[in-house]
Amino acid sequence: MWRGLWTLVARAARGPRSPRPCTRQGSGVPVPGSGTTIFALSSGHGRCGIAVIRTSGPASGHALRSLTAPRDLPPARSACLRLLSHPRSGEPLDRALVLWFPGPQSFTGEDCAEFHVHGGPAVVSGVLQALGSVPGLRPAEAGEFTRRAFAHGKLSLTEVEGLADLIHAETEAQRRQALRQLDGELGHLCHGWAGTLTQALAHVEAYIDFGEDDNLEEGVLEQANSEVRELQLALGAHLRDARRGQRLRSGAHVVVAGPPNAGKSSLVNLLSRKPVSIVSPEPGTTRDVLETPVDLAGFPALLSDTAGLREGAGPVEQEGVRRARERLEQADLILAVLDASDLASPSSRNFLDTVVAPAGAGSPNGNSQRLLLVLNKSDLLPPGGPDPSPNLRPHLLLSCLTGEGLDGLLEALRKELAEVCGDPSTGPPLLTRARHQHHLQGCLDALGHYTQTKDLALAAEALRLARGHLARITGGGGTEEILDIIFRDFCVGK
Repeated sequence: MWRGLWTLVARAARGPRSPRPCTRQGSGVPVPGSGTTIFALSSGHGRCGIAVIRTSGPASGHALRSLTAPRDLPPARSACLRLLSHPRSGEPLDRALVLWFPGPQSFTGEDCAEFHVHGGPAVVSGVLQALGSVPGLRPAEAGEFTRRAFAHGKLSLTEVEGLADLIHAETEAQRRQALRQLDGELGHLCHGWAGTLTQALAHVEAYIDFGEDDNLEEGVLEQANSEVRELQLALGAHLRDARRGQRLRSGAHVVVAGPPNAGKSSLVNLLSRKPVSIVSPEPGTTRDVLETPVDLAGFPALLSDTAGLREGAGPVEQEGVRRARERLEQADLILAVLDASDLASPSSRNFLDTVVAPAGAGSPNGNSQRLLLVLNKSDLLPPGGPDPSPNLRPHLLLSCLTGEGLDGLLEALRKELAEVCGDPSTGPPLLTRARHQHHLQGCLDALGHYTQTKDLALAAEALRLARGHLARITGGGGTEEILDIIFRDFCVGK
């Protein structure tokens, strides 16, 4: 219903089709400051108590006056109760709160108005159609309000990305990280690095121009080299952590594995709080990889239930076992599940030897795969009895049937996922997108050329190239195609 309504409003506002000179070639988004005024429903679609409709552009004040005539504009940034009427027919539409934000002190940097109306479909559609009848107004494209804010210097590109991530955040960790990026932490860090490069470039160019001048301070080149070396170390540290930020944004891959009938599917259902997997006492019930996105202790994760690892089963189950082993190699974190009352069985011993022990030992390059060992079915153990496996690596006792031990497991998951995804509450800002990693790597490569070259002119050019990569992270020198992709993530009205 809302899509159809928006199409009708868009057609009415556009009028006869004609070329629009204010549109960038290949973008479909008007150039900010081209004289157009946009409007859109900014709050969520559907019935609600209050719906927010916003405008941005030079005709915002005229639109506000047209719908609230004969009243004048309200005081800036103050909510006022007004009767909204259709500017042509004079028909009352709603009694609403209106706000006036004269530019440049607004979200977009342009004149903006907001209409806080009752959220029924008839009211919203009436106000949208009324705005569409005001000369100079047209419906906004997806993300156009935020794009205008970027164009007017209200937000850097990293802050725009933080805003998009905040809108799409589903977990506590994602919200914290998005807020840090929206507050400009990553942008400020990049600006600081760019300032270091600017200073080093100034030293190199001063040496090129005045190298034979006695008035030039000694050690100018050495100081530039020292600044570049420190920056290389900082960039290298951030690039080593780049995957953590991307996992925080898209979700860590957590694989639940174990022998048949250990309770893997029960654990997946318990953690996801819904019946994702079929639970049955029959071994080999799960024959494929079942995946579900979940919020694990405040972190986003893709939880995978896998086939029980055993030999000698039929061809279908063996394919499931093959896929399970494939997922184990791709996992960011393994939840290894064993039956606490059946640790001496051949399947349990084989799983300990082939999956748990190698993960603890680590790979030849020194990186060990993260693994939590969970002993399920603790309700089958004698009450008050000794630990059923004193010789095992550190483990957690859990009963999926009673829920006993779940709090301890969630706390262990929180600690592990904080290492895998990074803790957004502490430490330097994380790199949440491949674009950030690409430009930081390009900056580091350019600094590598700087340290290797003996030609000062080439060294200065390498510093310019490195500084250009940092500028592109925050929005300087970005291509139109990159901007289109970033702003496409926003809904209409934001």
